[in-house]
This record gives sequence, C-alpha cells and structure tokens, in this order.
Amino acid sequence: MLNAIDISLLISATLTYSAPLILAGMGSVISEISGVTNIGIEGQMTIGAFACAAAAVLTGNPWIGLLAGLLAGAIFGLLHALASITFKADQTISGIAINLLAPGLAVYICKALFNGSTQTRPVALSGKLPMLFEGVFPDNSFFDYVFKNYASAYICLIIALFMWFLLSKTQLGLRIRAIGEHPRAAATLGISVFKVRYFCVILSGALAAFGGAVIPLSTVSYFFPSIISGQGFIAIAAVIFGKFKPLNTVLACLLFGFCKSLSLMLGNPKFDLTVSANLLSMIPYIITLAALLLIGKSHAPAASGKIYDPAKG
Repeated sequence: MLNAIDISLLISATLTYSAPLILAGMGSVISEISGVTNIGIEGQMTIGAFACAAAAVLTGNPWIGLLAGLLAGAIFGLLHALASITFKADQTISGIAINLLAPGLAVYICKALFNGSTQTRPVALSGKLPMLFEGVFPDNSFFDYVFKNYASAYICLIIALFMWFLLSKTQLGLRIRAIGEHPRAAATLGISVFKVRYFCVILSGALAAFGGAVIPLSTVSYFFPSIISGQGFIAIAAVIFGKFKPLNTVLACLLFGFCKSLSLMLGNPKFDLTVSANLLSMIPYIITLAALLLIGKSHAPAASGKIYDPAKG
C-alpha cells in the first residue's frame, strides 16, 4: 500500500523521468508541424547524451555539457534537413540513418576520449544539474519530496509552454503550421518553405538532444551505449498520442514517465512483489503500445513526410 511519502516520491520521479520525453517530444512536434517527419529522435537523444556527459566530465560544468548536447543535436538536425529538404531524400530513411549513425559516432568518440571505454567517466556531483526548491519546504515533508527536483523537470515544462505559444500565438507559428498543411500555398504568399523547415528541423534535433543531455545530469551519471533505450521512440509515440499538439504531448509524456516511475517503485523490495523485475520494466512500453492502439485516428499535418519540390506544379 502506498503511503503519502511513496506518493510524493512517485510524483517527483514522474517529473524527472518525463523531462527527457517532453523535450524530445517538443522536438518531434515542431518538425512534424512543419511537414518534416523526424524518425531520428532516438539517435539525436543518444548523441546529445554523449556530448553532454563528455563535456560535463571534462569541464565539470553541467551548463557547458547541456550546450554541447544542444550543439550536437543541432548538427544532426542539420544533416536531416540537408538530406530531406535540400536533397529531397525519403524522410523516414534519413531518420533511420541518423538512428544508426549518431549512436555509432557517440561510441567511437567515447572510445577515443576515454581510453577505449564505451562509457564516459561519471559526472561529479558538482557537475550535475542543480536541485530546485531545495530548502523551500520542511525537510522530508510531502511537498519537499514533490518539488525538490532537478532543474530539467522544470525547464522542460517552460519549453513546452514556449512551444505552445510559438505555434499557437505567433506569426512564425502560423507560417510553420501553414507550411505543414500546404507548403505550395504558403510559398505563393512569400513564405520561404525551405528556411522555415530548416529552422524547425534543426531546432527539432537540438531539443531531442537536450532531452538526451539531461539524462546523465539527473537520473544517471554517465553515458553508456544503451542510455536512451527506446525513449526517443516513446517520445514520438507521445506526439502521436497527443495528436501533434504540444500540451497534449506533455500529458502523454507525463503518463509514460509515471509508468516508468511506477515500474521502478514496484520493484522496491519493500513492496514484496513476486513479479519479475524484467516484467516490471516492460510497463512503459506496454502502455505505449496500448495508448497507440486506443487513441484512434491521429491526423498528422497534411504535408508531413511529403517531399516539397517547388519546381513541380
């Protein structure tokens, strides 16, 4: 039976484990809304996690680590934009290529930097993200457990609100949505389809990498090859579950983060469950599949995944 402290810890863990999903989900949303499918979220999260962990270990500064992760993701976003927008390659194939290239490159550079090891050294405690609201509430109280969390838990919510505002309340957001629905009509109004899509896809890569980057600075302390372990695909599923809307995507990510936290909590020996830990670890993925089966129709923007060629009539 869960007591008040267990519930508070569950809420806190949900925020912690949802943060990478929310950030990656926002990256997927803005790319999809602009009409470019980004299947490479998983790979971009991986390269972001490595770049951040390596930079944080070598400099001892978590903010430099986050900046390195963002830059690495932006570079892979640019590669995806070059392939799918400029060279008009199939967007799904380009994304799959990134999912293969980015983790391989991360492991290769990791071996070069850390004496042949596929893991970075652990990030020092001083190099982790700061804990917000520490000391605000009485120690070991319900609200202390709930709100005392890594900065990433709150940064992701701020970015999600910004993404909602950008896409719903600004002229740029209107242009992004217009391009995602009918790029040729948007072009006749003087909107540069290529420039807007480049912006969105590069930002998508940076946000996905940001999602990967917060992991070694919060839930774990180092990079290893399986650090992402499907979270990029769960983020994409959350976007579909959220019907390609930022705030709905946040709710879906919170659901998946809750399932992850619940599976870890139920694995605690205090609950004395006779269920295999491997079965418990499957809960987030089972919920992901169930959500996609139950959501019904989720309509992507009309031009999503379609190649835009201004030379064709």
